[in-house]
Parts: sequence; C-alpha cells; structure tokens
Amino acid sequence: MNATEKFLAANAHVDEAAVQPLPNSRKVYIAGSRPDIQVPMREISQADTDTAFGGEKNPPVYVYDCSGPYSDPAAKIDIRSGLPALRAQWIAERGDTEELPGLSSEFGRKRADDAELDELRFPGLHRKPLRAKAGKNVSQMHYARQGIITPEMEYVAIRENNNRRAYIESLRSTGKMGEKMAALLCRQHPGQNFGASIPEEITPEFVRSEIARGRAIIPNNINHPESEPMIIGRNFLVKINANIGNSALGSSIQ
Repeated sequence: MNATEKFLAANAHVDEAAVQPLPNSRKVYIAGSRPDIQVPMREISQADTDTAFGGEKNPPVYVYDCSGPYSDPAAKIDIRSGLPALRAQWIAERGDTEELPGLSSEFGRKRADDAELDELRFPGLHRKPLRAKAGKNVSQMHYARQGIITPEMEYVAIRENNNRRAYIESLRSTGKMGEKMAALLCRQHPGQNFGASIPEEITPEFVRSEIARGRAIIPNNINHPESEPMIIGRNFLVKINANIGNSALGSSIQ
C-alpha cells in the first residue's frame, strides 16, 4: 500500500460534523409505491409557541434535502466507492439500454490507460458506460409521451410535495388548521400566475403530463444512476444551481 492508498484508507469516511451539519433538523425518507423509492427530506423542528401567546405545540416543517447520503447518520460512507447507484435497477428493468465494453471517448481511454493517474481513481467503481439499444429512446420525455410513469417521475412528485399532506394533517389534529393557515398553505400565489397551473398536490401523473408537454424536465442521465431525480419546470418549485468551491482550471469573478 503506497502513501496515497494509506491516506485514502485512513480518510475514506465522512466525519460526524459532515453527517449532521444542520441543527434542529433530521433527514427523513418518504416511501413511494415500491421499496426502492425512498425520497429524502429534511424535517425541521419548530419551537413551541410561547405561553404568553397560547403555549401551543408546533409541528415540524419539511423542505428539500439535496445533501445525498452523506448527511444520513445511518449510511456507511466510503468515498473510495463513490455514491450508491440509486437508479441502476430502474434503468435496467426498462430493458432499453446496453452496456459498452469500455469508454467510447479516445480521450477517456487514454486517461484510463495512464498509470500515473491510478492513484486518483476510485478503486470501488467499476461501472461500464451504458447507451440506448438500437431504435430505443431512453429519455424521460419519451416515456412520458408513451404514457409511462417512471420511478423517477414518482420520486419527484413526492419530493415536490415536501410531505405537505402530513403537515396539514398534523395541523388539523391539533385544531390549528384555520382558514388563514389554509390560505398560507395554498401553493398558488395570490397575484398574477403568468400562465402557471399548479395543483394543490403534485401527483406522478401531473409530473408525467408536464414532461410530455415539454413544460418540465428531469435531468437524469443513464450513466449517472447515483443522481437523485429532481424536476425543473414552471409548475414546480424553483431550483437554484450553485457551484461552491474552487476550480482546477481557474478562479476569477468572470
């Protein structure tokens, strides 16, 4: 074992501070229609209302959790193995992809054969690239236009709702679900909707129909089965793409 391998072996696990980075909250999973659809969310606890204002218990609220398995205290993390292939079974069972014998890019093959780069590789990753079989289309839009609701579509439907139904039920059970609260929980903005058409609850069928119409996308490449499904479209929650860190190529305000 060389020096690099020894270093990786000693530092292959994520520390406690990285696993539990946010106070007064915890990572939870909402189950879908099949055992392998487990949608992560962050459950944020709320302080009780002060006794001067009624002393009520307040239910937790739920928000998107895009931190991946690294913030799951139950996950066993080994950075040498890469992220778990969350969608591998979903892709395989559709039967429309095939495995390539190796990298199709000449640049990629040269890098793979460069022994000087061996110490930079992830030894636990041996995944071969996939491509669509001849005459097949592996896009979520194609499935949507065939009337197929994929696990990815169900996943994002659950994610977009942020466990809203459970939150409303908790308010009703405590007698706090009044007209004012109902209005605050309504998804539609009270002003100009600019053509948006957002239902009270996002369903897998609504997700499918929006993708089929070309009004939304799920950017999930078949060669990135570790990626958690997320939808982008006018009738869904706003997404902000941020690149936080440094670049090996350059660093400037431009």
